[in-house]
Amino acid sequence: MARVLILFAHPGQRHSRLNVRMAREAALLDGVTFVDLYAEYPRFNIDIDAEQARLVAHDVILFQFPIYWYSVPALLKEWQDLVLEYGFAYGQSGSKLAGKLFLPVVTTGGARDAYREEGSNHFRLRTLLSPLEQTALLCGMRFLPPAVLFSAHDSAADGRAETHIAAYLRLLATLRDETLDLEAVSKVELLDDDALSLIVAPGEPRPTRPVPPVGPSSARISE
Repeated sequence: MARVLILFAHPGQRHSRLNVRMAREAALLDGVTFVDLYAEYPRFNIDIDAEQARLVAHDVILFQFPIYWYSVPALLKEWQDLVLEYGFAYGQSGSKLAGKLFLPVVTTGGARDAYREEGSNHFRLRTLLSPLEQTALLCGMRFLPPAVLFSAHDSAADGRAETHIAAYLRLLATLRDETLDLEAVSKVELLDDDALSLIVAPGEPRPTRPVPPVGPSSARISE
């Protein structure tokens, strides 16, 4: 069984309509280590040694976050800058993360059509997240296509929220149980709900342990 680590970064949790629900459900899964970075480091004083030890102790690394200005929230960028050090994550003798799986799990406020060359955001989402992909490759990790829910603001009203949360839990279970078809996954651009329904085995794992606290925040973001 693979050891799964979720690094959750959301500075606007009290306004979240989906990400916090996803985080609460994911944190209940047996075999998953859940870390709320904004709750753990409210002043950005990141414990580099502790974070590196977490990475070494796990086989699958997930970043879960809402898209902020086409990138990751500030604390997650700071985490990358400090934790993924030369000599640890890359460079001479920096092979501590080699062979691990890496997966971004994201939500967007914008619609799917906005994330196209001819859309209002002018770039595909996979392109906008290419810095994460290159980081994973530099660190010797295997990058999996981002799992995404577009138009997260509307997902509760149109019924997509429940479907997406269930698909996310199934994805986590297959990563943990090492039953995910990595070759099939590598052939898709994004793990949206359509792709997940085809690739991830059916069955919805249910929570088995207590929910950890989700940290407070004042930023006005609603994914």
